[in-house]
Amino acid sequence: MNCGLLGEKLGHSYSPAIHAMLADYDYRLYEKSPGELADFILRGGWDGLNVTIPYKKAVMPYCTELSGTARRCGSVNTLLRLPGGAIRGENTDAYGFSYLLQSLGFDPAGKKCVIFGSGGAAATVRAVLAEKGAGEIVTVSRSGENNYGNLARHADAAFVVNATPAGMFPHNGGAAASLAPFTRCEAVADLIYNPARTALLMEAEDLGIPCANGLGMLAAQAKRSAELFLGTDIPDGEIARIEEKLSREMRNIVLIGMPGCGKSTVGKLLAGALGREFCESDALVEREAALSIPEIFRREGETGFRKRETAALAELGRLSGAVIATGGGCVTREENYPLLHQNGVIVRLLRRLDRLPREGRPISLQTDPGELYERRRLYYERFADFSISNDGTPEETVRAILDKL
Repeated sequence: MNCGLLGEKLGHSYSPAIHAMLADYDYRLYEKSPGELADFILRGGWDGLNVTIPYKKAVMPYCTELSGTARRCGSVNTLLRLPGGAIRGENTDAYGFSYLLQSLGFDPAGKKCVIFGSGGAAATVRAVLAEKGAGEIVTVSRSGENNYGNLARHADAAFVVNATPAGMFPHNGGAAASLAPFTRCEAVADLIYNPARTALLMEAEDLGIPCANGLGMLAAQAKRSAELFLGTDIPDGEIARIEEKLSREMRNIVLIGMPGCGKSTVGKLLAGALGREFCESDALVEREAALSIPEIFRREGETGFRKRETAALAELGRLSGAVIATGGGCVTREENYPLLHQNGVIVRLLRRLDRLPREGRPISLQTDPGELYERRRLYYERFADFSISNDGTPEETVRAILDKL
C-alpha cells in the first residue's frame, strides 16, 4: 500500500514518523506545485493520502464522493483511492480537533468561542464546535467584520483557538493576537505544534488558563487516517503514546546554572547518550562575533554581550530535539525565558560555590561567587523546570537528568 502526505512545501514533516508507529505501509512526502496537482491526484500511484496546506480545499473537485464530515467542514485532508479508481474525500482533522478538546478538558456546549483564522483549518474547527453545541462561534480574520482590531467586542469568549500559521516555525514568537481582550477565557488551543509553546500558549500559561498545542490533534487525525487506509480499527491509546513519544523527542533540553557549574561537560555527555545535537550559546555568540567572550566584554561591555546572547538564544530556541548549554547570566534577561521555554525543558545544574572555576569568565572574575549566586538565585528558580546536583561525576548527573525526564 502506497500512502503519503500531499502539500506544496512540506519541509520537515512528522507524518512519516507517526504513520510508521501506526502501521507498516509505505508513507512518503509528495511536494507538488499547483500545476502538478491534478495529474498527481488523478494518475499518481497512491492508495491513500493526507493533504495539507494549501490543498485542503483544492482537492475537493477531484473527489468522486465526500464524507459527511468533509462536507460539513468544507475541506478534505484525507484521500482514499477506492476500487475502480474512484476517490473519496475525508476530513480526519475534525476527529483530531475533537480529541484536542477532550484532552484539554473543555466542553464548548453553550459557550462563546473565538477562532483566529478563516482558512480550511478554521472551517474544520468551526464545524466541530457547532457539532458540540457551542454558543456563538466567532471567526476572526484580518479584514472581516470581526477582525484583530475589534477583539474587545468578544471579551466574554470562553474559548480561543488559533487556526492560523502565526507563530509557527520558523517564525517563532509571533501571534495572531493577544489574549488580553478575553477577560473570561477558560481555555486556549493553538493548532501549531512546532514550537511546542507558541507565544499565544505562553501567554495563556502566564494567565493561568488551561491550554494545549496541536500535537495531540496531529496524532489523532493520523490515527484516524491510518484506520481509513487500512480499513481496520486502531486502539485509541495509540494517540497518547505517539503524542508523548513525539513530545519527548521534539523538546530541547536546556541547561542553565552558575558559570562553571558544568553545563558544557554535562550537555555533551547528555547529547551523546541521547543521540542529539549539542549546542552552546556562548560558542554561537563567539562564532557570530568572531571574537572571544572576554574580548566582547572588553569592547562592548556586558550590555553588548547580553544583546548578542539573546540573539543566539533566539536562534537556538527554535531548534527541536537539541541539548543546549547556556551562559550563566542568560537568566538575568526576562526576554530569554520564552526563547528557551518555547521548545524546551529547562534544567538547572547546581554545584557548590567553592567548586566553581572563575578563569576566563569576566563577571566571575569581578564578583564574589556567593554574591553572584544570591544576585541570580531567584532568576534561576524562575527559569528552571527542575534542578539537578552536579557535585558528583558528570555521568551521575546525566543519569539523574535522564531519570527525571
